[in-house]
Amino acid sequence: MDIAALDRFIVLAKRQTYVGDGVKVAASRTGAHDLTFADGDWSYRDSYFGGTDFLGQETVWLRDEPVWAMNYYGYITRPELIDASRAGATIKAALSAMYAEGRFLGGFQWSGPHGVYRDSSSGDATHFHGREAIEVGCIEAYALDYFGGLVRP
Repeated sequence: MDIAALDRFIVLAKRQTYVGDGVKVAASRTGAHDLTFADGDWSYRDSYFGGTDFLGQETVWLRDEPVWAMNYYGYITRPELIDASRAGATIKAALSAMYAEGRFLGGFQWSGPHGVYRDSSSGDATHFHGREAIEVGCIEAYALDYFGGLVRP
């Protein structure tokens, strides 16, 4: 497995789907929202449930074999400080800036009109876990926990 190629594809797929307002496709499971992207031998699907509070999974296939996956759960912790629309706008802007750096993991901070976005993680594409959060007035108002890595037979 070429981890550098996997890493590049993950960043590209994430930029083209959620952050890039990618086209939704037919749900893979009842009630899910699905976004997909493909490039050559690589394909990607982000499938999630919910809206304000949500749970999902991203999966990457190489030549139709699953090779990588990530699970996540995000939620508004202080609805009086931020709503789903403002949290979503902050997340998209912050992730767009991180992906422009060619990465999706690692320490990252971004400030915008609705709060300060922070992401911290440990590991690399082979095995990782992390947390993203939005602080409004130094109070955590949104959080998302994630983990994932390689999928092996």
